[in-house]
Amino acid sequence: MSYSIFLLRFVDSKVVALDAERFRRMTEPYVVAGSPEEGFSQLRAEDGGEADLYHASQADEGMSSVMATHFARGAMSGMLTRLAAALGASIVPQDGGALIFHADDRRHLPAQLQEKAIVIEPTADAFQAALDAL
Repeated sequence: MSYSIFLLRFVDSKVVALDAERFRRMTEPYVVAGSPEEGFSQLRAEDGGEADLYHASQADEGMSSVMATHFARGAMSGMLTRLAAALGASIVPQDGGALIFHADDRRHLPAQLQEKAIVIEPTADAFQAALDAL
């Protein structure tokens, strides 16, 4: 799928750093090219589905975001959803809105994302259904 999503962690409407070590541990089994140090990783899931991840870091501030593009439905969608949940991140699709995992997370989103935020379970099916509904 040629579509981009962003994994962003919000606290009090501001983007805060993601846990880079947790990111590394969760993505490492799927990496076929690149690395967190390079700012790019290509992943491949057990069903052959792939995704390209770009992970931005600002030296002192840590990993501020992850952008996933060209990601496949199926196992890769599930992996990305579990990754976002484990990082405490919201999934922000390129065309707006936000997917969150707990209703309480809504209050941390920027005002323009709060109203349209959708609470989903961290599963591939829930993620795909939410994307299809946007």
